[in-house]
Amino acid sequence: MSEHRTTAAGGMETSYGFKEVGHGDKQSLVNDVFHRVASRYDLMNDLMSGGLHRLWKDGLVSWLNPPKRPGWKVLDVAGGTGDVAFRIIDASQGQAHATVLDINGSMLGVGKERAEKRGLAANTDFVEANAEELPFADETFDAYTIAFGIRNVPRIDVALSEAFRVLKPGGRFLCLEFSEVDMPVLDKVYEAWSFNAIPRIGQVVTGDGEPYAYLVESIRKFPNQANFAAMITRAGFGRVSFRNYSGGIAALHSGWKL
Repeated sequence: MSEHRTTAAGGMETSYGFKEVGHGDKQSLVNDVFHRVASRYDLMNDLMSGGLHRLWKDGLVSWLNPPKRPGWKVLDVAGGTGDVAFRIIDASQGQAHATVLDINGSMLGVGKERAEKRGLAANTDFVEANAEELPFADETFDAYTIAFGIRNVPRIDVALSEAFRVLKPGGRFLCLEFSEVDMPVLDKVYEAWSFNAIPRIGQVVTGDGEPYAYLVESIRKFPNQANFAAMITRAGFGRVSFRNYSGGIAALHSGWKL
């Protein structure tokens, strides 16, 4: 389905999966999807990745390698349930402070509950805000992470510019996202699984298959690895690189504010 992929920086603004929607309409539609799946978000990622998202997130934290010193701050965007933020705090041996930002209050509600249960409330802040308009001063954070969220942002180029703005000099940007499979047999298998099985399983498990159909389509619309790396570079980041996971089902992108 590579013919669906976006290459231009603004190509995701009006795409809701394979449907075209009006300017300004995408965000509310995406918000509705995540209100509907918030309580089953980890299950959704398990379905879409065969459970591999947990290993990929561990890979993100390993590449980030958060220091074990107090005062180090990470902004985790579109991470409402806290899944990545908690991993980072654990990897820092409880020294890191994570600000979890999400536009969706339902997702943040799940994250706050989990932070309390895990004893990490003191290490985390939860902020309801838009990735395109971060409510933070310039040069606030040591790292910016976003996992499986950037493709749901209408103006990805604006979100990347905001990421650059709020990072301190020497700060790190890491983005984990479903991407373009680059293995000839695996791409056909994954294609069939995504479009046929995932929405049906979502319907059975949650009683609602439509959000899963959107999420599968949004993966196919998202720029491939090289095009997204070029967008990160255009936002001002240096030493931009990426790593493929599971044959390109996901890719982890890295950049530095030099």
